[in-house]
Amino acid sequence: MSMLSYLYTVNKRRVITLKKLLTDTPLNDLSQSSTKIGVMDPTIGTSNQGDFIIKDAVTQHLNSLFPEAFFTNYPSQLHRQLDSVLQQRDNERLLFVAGTNLLSSNMDFYYQWKIGPLDARFLKNRYILFGVGWWQYQPATNPYTRWLYKNVLSKHYLHAVRDSYTEQKLRESGIANVLNTSCPTLWNMTADHCRSIPTSRATDVVTTLTFYHKNVQYDKQLLDQLLSNYRYVYVWIQGVRDLDYLKELNYAHQERLIPIAPSLSAFDSVLKQSDIEYVGTRLHAGVRALQHGNRTLILAVDNRALEIGRDTNLNVIRREEVDRVADFIDSDYKTSIHLPQEAIAKWRNQFSHLTEETLPTLTTTL
Repeated sequence: MSMLSYLYTVNKRRVITLKKLLTDTPLNDLSQSSTKIGVMDPTIGTSNQGDFIIKDAVTQHLNSLFPEAFFTNYPSQLHRQLDSVLQQRDNERLLFVAGTNLLSSNMDFYYQWKIGPLDARFLKNRYILFGVGWWQYQPATNPYTRWLYKNVLSKHYLHAVRDSYTEQKLRESGIANVLNTSCPTLWNMTADHCRSIPTSRATDVVTTLTFYHKNVQYDKQLLDQLLSNYRYVYVWIQGVRDLDYLKELNYAHQERLIPIAPSLSAFDSVLKQSDIEYVGTRLHAGVRALQHGNRTLILAVDNRALEIGRDTNLNVIRREEVDRVADFIDSDYKTSIHLPQEAIAKWRNQFSHLTEETLPTLTTTL
């Protein structure tokens, strides 16, 4: 009977929640919820540690924009229940979609961002993109996807996307209020920070592989070059099956090749070593290395690194150009990231009226 009682209670609550959602207006006056902000969080349920690098940057920049706000995180890559949708609708003053390549041209078929008609109905025009990218190079968006984006994305606020390709795809889909601000993980790459990054090779290197974009020939060539040129080669296990791929390549037991645990803290610990640099296939692992002041070369396996590299002068080559790795190792390289500062400022400044006029001033000391 306890199981039947549980099922009865759960379904009763679902019906109550659905009835609340079907009311025409939110239960709470959002003007009185000015310190409540929702964030669609890519790290909840993720199998990619790079999402934590994105979240770290998004959290930092949102905290600087809204220092007194109360943030609630919701999964962007897992389906939500009706009670989550109700809470988002009734309690969150703003709803930010935090980074990663969530957008695609066929959201009825491939939707890494788990939204659909329920969001279009109950969270109409509520979502604000913050550093979001496009899944991969694709044809034009289909009718369902255009309808979905027009109904879930805010019409009032400007959206921040991380590369020109994503901006173009959204504009082609009928979303005109969009800015290419580059990825928020790069926003702290000031001229002074770039000048602090070494220009010549380090003694050790940290690398990454990408299990879902395997190329045995090029990846073996990369590892061989690194083992030939560095004292130790650290391999960060960023993706859930990257270690399996390393074993498949027969490099897992190399004496000077050292796997790093699949956590951001473990990766950070290696990057903090005094004489190390990054050469690998993972975009945000390379960006994290830059954040720590390490010389970096990224070998692009898809559109993401290539597009951001074109926009910002991030040091990116195609993986099939792996022969160029030797040039990077043996030559001086000066890091110089070019950021769209005007677009970043425009996106940030649109929220100034909220922080200056509606958010209360709270003390930060006891």
